[in-house]
Amino acid sequence: MINHREPREYFCDLVQLDHALEPLDTVRARDSFDIVINVSGGGLTGQAGAIRLGISRALVASNSEFRQPLKAQGMLSRDPREVERKKYGQKKARKRFQFSKR
Repeated sequence: MINHREPREYFCDLVQLDHALEPLDTVRARDSFDIVINVSGGGLTGQAGAIRLGISRALVASNSEFRQPLKAQGMLSRDPREVERKKYGQKKARKRFQFSKR
């Protein structure tokens, strides 16, 4: 369950659903666990990535033998990108006000 809804109902795009549940397919444990997930913030793609990381970490916590195949697929690393802050004197983080010579 994802936010009290079925995964196929929550993710309209099947690519995002497959991305989120990829750790279970990697260790061949899709039918072995009942998972309840609560996510908020970001978009559906970001939430799919967060679910993927959370499931991977939970699988490693339940069975340490799962660490090797999950790490080989890169499922235990977090995406380090963050939103850049808005600077004063500018419209946004990098966009500037239009320069006028006269």
